[in-house]
Amino acid sequence: MDILERKQWAGIAVCLSLIVPAAMVGSEVEVAREPRGPYTAYATRTLEDLPELAALPADANLSQYGGWKGRQVQATGFFYATNIAGRWWLADPEGFLFLHKGIAAVSQLNTPGARAAHGKIFGNEKQWAQHTAQLMRSNGFNGLGAWSDTERLRQASPPLVYTRIWNFMSGYGTKRGGIYQKSGHMGYPNDCIFVFDPGFEAFCDEHAKRLSAQKDDPWLLGHFSDNELPLWRTSLKGFLKFPENDPGHQAALKWLRERHGQDATVADIAEQDERDFLGFVADRYFRIVSRAIKKYDPNHLFLGSRINGRATTYPEIFRAAAPYLDVIAVNYYWAWTPDANLMGMWNRESGRPVMITEWYAKGMDSGLANRSGAGWTVKTQADRGRFYQNFTLSLLESKICVGWDWFKYTDNDPDAVGVDPSNVDSNKGIVSNRYLPYRPLLDAMKQVNDRSYGLVHAMDAVSERK
Repeated sequence: MDILERKQWAGIAVCLSLIVPAAMVGSEVEVAREPRGPYTAYATRTLEDLPELAALPADANLSQYGGWKGRQVQATGFFYATNIAGRWWLADPEGFLFLHKGIAAVSQLNTPGARAAHGKIFGNEKQWAQHTAQLMRSNGFNGLGAWSDTERLRQASPPLVYTRIWNFMSGYGTKRGGIYQKSGHMGYPNDCIFVFDPGFEAFCDEHAKRLSAQKDDPWLLGHFSDNELPLWRTSLKGFLKFPENDPGHQAALKWLRERHGQDATVADIAEQDERDFLGFVADRYFRIVSRAIKKYDPNHLFLGSRINGRATTYPEIFRAAAPYLDVIAVNYYWAWTPDANLMGMWNRESGRPVMITEWYAKGMDSGLANRSGAGWTVKTQADRGRFYQNFTLSLLESKICVGWDWFKYTDNDPDAVGVDPSNVDSNKGIVSNRYLPYRPLLDAMKQVNDRSYGLVHAMDAVSERK
């Protein structure tokens, strides 16, 4: 960081009481859980409420990956996480500090209407990839989240940093049998993953061989192992509901009797047992999967299984993840403003930084019904943009978040057949299901994305003065 930059951010810190919680600012947005309401006014902090931050210049002097050249640490040729003076960062392959600002599911739609629009706007898949990469970069995004068309987008010039999702547990479950589609993720019998199956570890080793194809690619950020596994505190009782010859039942009963004696039954299970057994399950899953991932790709980050729902409130999961994950991916829904105490727990228990890998709001002005999915419902695209700014300002302020992936690139297309029931009819995209950009949303996203490094340093300068 040069002297001029230091003075600029220090000057901002002196004149501001600007880093204030959303609850203390004047803006509000009408928000609902369902498209028909009821709507409630939620306090919302945006750059419009913080004019000194809004006046920061756009970040300049960026690396080819989108890292900030104002600070360079050790370059390894790949991304890694690092803590500097109490703030977590990623370092890009050249060693420049990096914040991942991504979009999930950047891929093409396959309905007749979408294909027609695609042909008219782009002409072919190569032009779609180039146009889409440019759209993202021009609005301050530098990365691709899970379920993106990385094969095509990797060929754009310049490319975007990307992630991969590999579905270790659900892939094993498909081969084994017993899993089924739920809204947003796969379902498992009794909400119990097959982590005690004797075949799971061998499956992971074979499955992970595919990771070696990209192990030397510097543009790859890292790997997600699965999506939204049912890591619930009901796991101990759930495993014990399986037949006695099931390996999960046997493992759970053995664990319980080692605690409470050889005559122990379900009736002896206490609340602490449920918590500790869940930690045992999570540790076994992360250990097996991380061993396979690192065997075939030791160079890239292991980002985890995209923890979601009530699992985000369980300290034992984050403790279990600590020895194995480089960054902990969290799909964070039903929070208009990120909970600083909850995020603090994630970091305290794991000692690792986090990425928020799903979150969004749906606008009722899109013309879509917005009945599917977990995101908030708001009235306009401008309100979606306000939500983005409110959410990301808190993430940047947290010092533990190293990036995020908005969910997702395109709106749902109601004409699609056989899709996940969470992706039927909702306005989730930065573009419509006919590839038309939502400018009020993108304009608001760009405001934060383009000055994210400056925002971090201004916020940290204020924090240091308190």
